[in-house]
Amino acid sequence: MTVFVLASQSPARLGVLRNAGVEPVVRVSHVDEDAVAAALPVGTAPEVIVVELARAKAREVASTLAADPELAAAHADSVVVGCDSMLLVDGELQGKPLTPEVARARWAEMAGRSADLLTGHCVLRVRDGEIVAEAADCSTTTVHFAKPEPAELDAYIATGEPLQVAGSFTLDGMGGWFVDRIEGDPSSVIGIGLPLVRRLLAEVGVAVAELWVGSRA
Repeated sequence: MTVFVLASQSPARLGVLRNAGVEPVVRVSHVDEDAVAAALPVGTAPEVIVVELARAKAREVASTLAADPELAAAHADSVVVGCDSMLLVDGELQGKPLTPEVARARWAEMAGRSADLLTGHCVLRVRDGEIVAEAADCSTTTVHFAKPEPAELDAYIATGEPLQVAGSFTLDGMGGWFVDRIEGDPSSVIGIGLPLVRRLLAEVGVAVAELWVGSRA
């Protein structure tokens, strides 16, 4: 039985997978995202940057599993999935704001406008500690933002929710009140694009239905 390993601590990604019938094993990567991005050539396309970040996360988790004999045995046949999301605004990638000041500045830029949410995905097929296949790609979804009233934005930032998410908003949480519409895959905006992951799984030889909880013996 193939084990689905999610290389992310994101509750939103975990929730998407559980709602879609997959109960993944969660293994958090400890990749220095800034270092990975800084090592890429100047002028690297935004879509490539998020894919490379997703690949770094997946590979770091795969190497951690391979280094531990017990984990390697428990995950002898597995797929490791890494993801990375950023909002592209005026040609600049925006990750997590981390502070209320940065979140407020970003909302001042994007309120009443549209921006592209890019999510890089990397799927590694691992057998007996070795990566035997890899597939990676980026999904792009256009998000059309509303204009929150000043008091609404103050209240939203005070919740802390936008501080730890790419682009300073969520689609499936309180930030959804301030998204007028999207063009693309909603699951990708939440953090992991189901249609794209299904295709990437197929590329490494795994049918998504085999991973559904009800299909496991």
